[in-house]
Amino acid sequence: MVMRLMQDSMPGATEAAAVATTSHATPSFFSNYPLMSALVAFAIAQATKFISSWYKENRWDLKQLVGSGGMPSSHSATVTALSVAVGLQNGFGGSAFAIALVLAFVVMYDATGVRLHAGRQAEVLNQILCELPAEHPLAESRPLRELLGHTPTQVVAGALLGLFTATTIRLICGSGVQDR
Repeated sequence: MVMRLMQDSMPGATEAAAVATTSHATPSFFSNYPLMSALVAFAIAQATKFISSWYKENRWDLKQLVGSGGMPSSHSATVTALSVAVGLQNGFGGSAFAIALVLAFVVMYDATGVRLHAGRQAEVLNQILCELPAEHPLAESRPLRELLGHTPTQVVAGALLGLFTATTIRLICGSGVQDR
């Protein structure tokens, strides 16, 4: 209805509107600076765990590429890179930064609190399962995952990695990243 009124009252308005909307470059997935910072930080953290597990155990453990737990915390690296990138791009006084920062704190608190203690409980339960007699119905249960959370050192290392990643990407790309 509105378009019809525009066409009737201003014959060239629709063509001008079409030119105005298409003259701006469409933002690309790869020019989304906060998203790219978060993904790169995650990839670096996971790659670090993968390589360090090979160094320690002399074998490639593909689970390290996607698993949780270990040094550095990829969760912390991801949310810190996101927060820093949002702050650098939109300013540290805005709502978007506040949301990203609160999300980062919740994720890091969860990593050192709930998930760390759940992993420790899994260790105890797995030990109990190992000590059960063979005829016990739970003796053949699959062991629980023990490496779930992070120590505070692993979380801080992940956060520093995220800070470094977002800052480095900003310095390298400069104004080439999509500012919104």
